[in-house]
Amino acid sequence: MKGWVLILGASGDIGSASARVLAASGYSLYLHAHRHSEKAAALRDELTKKYPQQDFLTVFLDCTRPEKVPEFLQQLFQVDGVVFAQGKTYYGLLREMDFREIRELYQIQLETPILLLQKLEEKLSRCKNGRIVWIGSVYGIAGSGMETFYSSLKGAQQAFCKAYSREVATLGITANVVAPGAVDTQMNRSFTPEEVLALKSAIPLQRMASPAEIAYWVGALFAPAARFMTGETLPVTGGWLY
Repeated sequence: MKGWVLILGASGDIGSASARVLAASGYSLYLHAHRHSEKAAALRDELTKKYPQQDFLTVFLDCTRPEKVPEFLQQLFQVDGVVFAQGKTYYGLLREMDFREIRELYQIQLETPILLLQKLEEKLSRCKNGRIVWIGSVYGIAGSGMETFYSSLKGAQQAFCKAYSREVATLGITANVVAPGAVDTQMNRSFTPEEVLALKSAIPLQRMASPAEIAYWVGALFAPAARFMTGETLPVTGGWLY
């Protein structure tokens, strides 16, 4: 067994795909969920059956309640890596967003993850090979109208990783961002067929990525040979917006 990885948003499409990749490479996993605990439990059972020599635990946290971070951390023992795959967005003009929506996105995408890392740094440093991977977005690079604040937070994740990676480099911890373009996830299934067609036509590869194609790069950043990669953002966009 290689160690333990905490996956925030393990009940989501990219989070669960990342869990399968990391489990296949020998990691035990903390599978985080909030509203979709049944999906995390099903994933736990699937992975336990397939990899009986490893351990898979479900853990729960509402990321809109950063004050619950200390209580959440009591569920964790050894932690050798973290994947931040939790996510949410609101579509609309910035002037139409209310305070609740702005605050919620900030807490989910930035505040709670940073508070977690503050407290997990010591655990991550023990193995001298700690890994932090954020699932960002191409919008953090290119920006997106109708998702201005979401794009800003994704850009902030990249800036945070670039800075934080310098703080923890001597501890053997790396921090990177995987920045997908359009991915066939639940978040994007509210699009109309016409909107999907227009989106695909704007992507040079003429399709959206599968969650597994994003999870591949998460697994790559956890590979032993990736230990010299830190503070970077890896766009995985099919050539779109980049």
